[in-house]
Amino acid sequence: MRDLRDQLIDLTLASGVLCFGRFTLKSGRTSPYFFDLSRCATGCDLVRLAGLYARALVAADIGFDMLFGPAYKGIPLAAALAMALATEQRRDVPFCFNRKEAKDHGEGGVTFGAPLRGRVVIVDDVLSAGTSINASVEIIRETSAEPVACVVALDRRERGAGDRCAAEEVRERHGITVVSIATLDDVIAHLASEPARAANLDAMRAYRAVYGAS
Repeated sequence: MRDLRDQLIDLTLASGVLCFGRFTLKSGRTSPYFFDLSRCATGCDLVRLAGLYARALVAADIGFDMLFGPAYKGIPLAAALAMALATEQRRDVPFCFNRKEAKDHGEGGVTFGAPLRGRVVIVDDVLSAGTSINASVEIIRETSAEPVACVVALDRRERGAGDRCAAEEVRERHGITVVSIATLDDVIAHLASEPARAANLDAMRAYRAVYGAS
């Protein structure tokens, strides 16, 4: 997995996915860094990213039947991962995603793509407080499908509702596995090895001290 971590961090730094400044997260926390996979916006970058997701998911050795991408960032990620699994792993996996609002015309409903069935892997960009995963689990279970895992590019290793990290809370609350290609600690270690980027380390370590899981 170390090779996957380094490849992800190099890709996200080069593409501007991993950026530094002052950002308000969905959780309401103010962060000195932001991980925005919507900036991975070229065909070549998306192919590389999807390949990393596919290899991480396969390495986790989790049995699953389909993928679910929560709107909005999870939509292209789930589609790209399905293609990577087909081309790299020779496995044809169906996928679906949700709308932000229920559609009251045409086919209707809150999801589109393949029907939610069987064992489902949630595909998302980053894990912070677990808010997006909790919402996705509700959508999946409403159809009687079974969420079994969530795969993300970055686990920020932040506390959820309590003192433990969100990934541990997700496992306990929902009984699903969280697969991450890299964590905040991996990013800090990577930046520490590059003197030109060391200016961002103090703020990231300070944020980790306040919001990081023990």
